Amino acid sequence: MKPPLAQQTVFIVDDEPAIRRSLKLLIEMLGMPVRTFPSAASFLEAHKPGDAGCLILDLRMPGMSGLGLQQELIRRGFDIPIIVLTGYGDIPSAIRTLKSGAVEFLEKPVDDDVLLDHVRRALDLDSQHRRQRSEHDSVRERIKRLTPREREVLRLVVDGLASKEIAQKLHVSCKTVEAHRARIMIKMETDGVADLVRVVVSAETRGAFNS
Repeated sequence: MKPPLAQQTVFIVDDEPAIRRSLKLLIEMLGMPVRTFPSAASFLEAHKPGDAGCLILDLRMPGMSGLGLQQELIRRGFDIPIIVLTGYGDIPSAIRTLKSGAVEFLEKPVDDDVLLDHVRRALDLDSQHRRQRSEHDSVRERIKRLTPREREVLRLVVDGLASKEIAQKLHVSCKTVEAHRARIMIKMETDGVADLVRVVVSAETRGAFNS
């Protein structure tokens, strides 16, 4: 069974109290928890890497700007979908936030329905990313169960070699290879070669095989 995901929260960072209040009331219509912050610094002080949800971020603020906050989150390894709110004159900066990974930027004043739609999408994206990270961690732990020899056999299986070819390559008997394959299937929790290859290829893509 897939592990449950953490409760999501919509975080709002804007230096204008009236905007924070109006956005909070709007987002609460989705039935989501909402936390507001008057500055980038206050958000950084409170936010933890495991916090699930999305961030609605004003671009132009005293002190650290929205772009500065985004770059600091990246530096700290925090991964949270960001919706940037910007004025007309901030559009070049907003485009830089998109290039740095923001999921959307919206010009003020923003239509309520448009914002809510983007919040829903950002939350879905956050759920997807967290599910992928959870699966990545699970595969990484399964790979750690393998012995060095089992890892060697696993790579050859994924390369498409039959048991007889693996036996010749490793200078062991076919019976020994089959025993290794059986243990690999159990430890990797896979139902067959096709499933095993899919899991390993995905693990290699995400770097789990070498972690």
